[in-house]
Amino acid sequence: MRTILSMRTDELDFELPDSLIATMPAEPRDSSRLLVVSRSDPSVLEDRVFSDLPQLLAPNDLLVFNRSSVLPARFQGSNIETGGGFEGLYLHDVPQSSPERLLWIAYVKAKRPRVGRRVGLVDASGNPTDVVAEFVEPYPEEGPGAWVLEITGSDNQTSDKVLTRIGGTPLPPYILSQRKARDQHIDDSTDRRLYQTMYASQEDSGSVAAPTAGLHFTDRVMDGLKEQRVQTSEVVLHVGAGTFKPIDAERLEDHDMHSERCSMGSALDQFSQGKPTTGRVFAVGSTSARTLESFADIYESGGALDQPIDTRILISPGYRWRWVDGMLTNFHLPRSTLIAMVASILDNGGQHSGIERVQQIYAHAIHNKYRFYSYGDAMFILP
Repeated sequence: MRTILSMRTDELDFELPDSLIATMPAEPRDSSRLLVVSRSDPSVLEDRVFSDLPQLLAPNDLLVFNRSSVLPARFQGSNIETGGGFEGLYLHDVPQSSPERLLWIAYVKAKRPRVGRRVGLVDASGNPTDVVAEFVEPYPEEGPGAWVLEITGSDNQTSDKVLTRIGGTPLPPYILSQRKARDQHIDDSTDRRLYQTMYASQEDSGSVAAPTAGLHFTDRVMDGLKEQRVQTSEVVLHVGAGTFKPIDAERLEDHDMHSERCSMGSALDQFSQGKPTTGRVFAVGSTSARTLESFADIYESGGALDQPIDTRILISPGYRWRWVDGMLTNFHLPRSTLIAMVASILDNGGQHSGIERVQQIYAHAIHNKYRFYSYGDAMFILP
């Protein structure tokens, strides 16, 4: 049984200069900065680079990656009747969807959307296509702006095929707005390559946002992990748009947590009998941590680990971590459940306040001009 402490949402807030929002990843990727901290020792605060990661691990430590790959989920077009602009973000298919009637659930941005309105979609370069999206009905289960869309334009189509034709990289709005403010122009083919981890599996495609802690890894880092005899495995969690959703409720415990599909993947081998005892377990990113802790709940209740689940787990201060000892993560948006998760893993049994530690660590990162958010720098949390 886990205990979630009552917390005001404004405790998760902080001020970030726009200049620290990264609009491109470091080049090479493993040259990004790495802030090293410790769950048990608040005095640990080391400024490193990501390529140092293998040196911070011991033989038989286990790194767990999320191998889900990012869909080209962002799409655009115009109203067939009025010519008005339209933007959308594909979330997932309706359960009743089929090649004969392809039905999407998507967030849409359009003037006066209504049932029956038809939109002609363009490809990532802005060229017209024969693909049409028709508004079927609102889908409030996914929140404001979500609709069911019927997609037509070719026979025997699948969402993967359609998105390959018309989709663009689903970069978060804060990257797009900062690029516009800085007059930066990057073509979509570049972002498709950059906004994907090196180990992403096309067989496990389904994320509409990247598991960004994994974006820092390179062949050089992976070789270093092998030399250090660090173990690796993979889970699958398809990242949903809700990962960026700010907490609207005044108190964290009142937040309506989003749902994401996940499975144990190859990590099932290491965790089939519970948490491994040969070394420390490190989650690469909040999505891997979310998956492992969700299945830890299932394991403790006697459930099966070999089937996918939909998780709505909210990890915040007061949570008892089961399988994850440490975590690699980026610097997150204020007032987000991701900040709450980091505060939780830094909360040391009441001896050290997790949220106070997050505020101190983030103040250090801002003062030292770390780059924030999806394309930004990383933090490594030791046990």
